[in-house]
Amino acid sequence: MTPTQWIAKCAERLHERWMTVDQAQLEEAAVVIWNDAQLRALPPDEAAAKWLSPIATPMQ
Repeated sequence: MTPTQWIAKCAERLHERWMTVDQAQLEEAAVVIWNDAQLRALPPDEAAAKWLSPIATPMQ
């Protein structure tokens, strides 16, 4: 998978969480995720989920 494809798939996953956010902003966030070597090693949907995990977990 090329970096462009990875970023696009990651942005798609982010869109599932943030449907009202502009696509360009989702792609910018996906680039931030891509720039993290640990997250980049994961499939894009898993990387997005891991990146989202601090805000996806309800506070207790």
